[in-house]
Amino acid sequence: MDPKKLTTQAIELLKSLIRTPSFSSEENQTAALIENWFKEHEIPFKRQGNNIIAFNKHFEEGKPLLLLNSHHDTVKPNSAYTKDPFDAHIEDGKLYGLGSNDAGGCLVSLIATFTNFYAQENLKYNLVIVASVEEESSGPNGLNSVIPNLPPIEVAIVGEPTLMNLAVAEKGLVVFDAVVKGTPSHAAHPNNDNSIYNTIPVLEWFRDFKFEKVSEVLGEVKLTVTQINAGKQHNVVPAEVQLVIDVRVNDQYSNQEIFDLLNEKAPCEVKPRSLRLNSSSIPLNHALVKAGIELGRSTYGSPTLSDQAVLSCASLKLGPGDSTRSHSANEFIYVQEIEEGIEIYIQLLEKVL
Repeated sequence: MDPKKLTTQAIELLKSLIRTPSFSSEENQTAALIENWFKEHEIPFKRQGNNIIAFNKHFEEGKPLLLLNSHHDTVKPNSAYTKDPFDAHIEDGKLYGLGSNDAGGCLVSLIATFTNFYAQENLKYNLVIVASVEEESSGPNGLNSVIPNLPPIEVAIVGEPTLMNLAVAEKGLVVFDAVVKGTPSHAAHPNNDNSIYNTIPVLEWFRDFKFEKVSEVLGEVKLTVTQINAGKQHNVVPAEVQLVIDVRVNDQYSNQEIFDLLNEKAPCEVKPRSLRLNSSSIPLNHALVKAGIELGRSTYGSPTLSDQAVLSCASLKLGPGDSTRSHSANEFIYVQEIEEGIEIYIQLLEKVL
């Protein structure tokens, strides 16, 4: 198809998506809009929950599978919005609206790119596109629920705003609940086992602890105590203090390894809420990365989490828009970024397909 026509259609689709609320787990209406795109372009698709899935026309058994993925759910608009978050409109080259940057621009650009290659024959890869949901909430019905029903994936491009630069690695996430115990007592009586005082050296330990393995792309593992909770009455020393610890994991560790280390070394009990959001990466000598570099795109490691975390294959995060605009008030994406995004996606895949 004509890429210019596809680009125009993709921008109109994004406007429709913005105008249609699609908070995580409430994406039924945006799923219908994406279905309509595939119907209008005569592309067969499957729907699993609110995830929309389509394969290239000349799918051939035995070829490696390349996944194109982005999400159509959004966070809820914050209170600092001064514009209607559902009013998709263009001002000074900016398309405003909730989800425009994260990750509507990426999604419609990938849909247009997939449509461009859908009917082509003799591709080196089979293609599958998944317009997924519940990315913002890491919910159970998103991309993670689709993967088991797909053929094995060789490599993936995950659409998130990267200014069309190549995020060749992404940090994983483990959230731990920790407990520091003591002896409960009345505040008026002596107590040498006050759980709150016992927490002081524990906090110092977490502040000073370093994971040994440092990634060339992602740097150190980042451990941060982010919540603390204890006590219900002014005159009662509590039996325990509860901590929440946020750990951003580089590509040198699995989440299980992070848990094993903290379970062995930490001076208090730690329990992970989930171990499934692992770090992601793609070899720097992979054909996709080489192609991107040839197109003048830079490489970097991303600290933010995406649906890459549920993939076990090599994956590249790449998309139009700027991550710093995500979840901000009066969210927007430049129309030119979408135009450039589709152009670069197509050029990139032409080099590897």
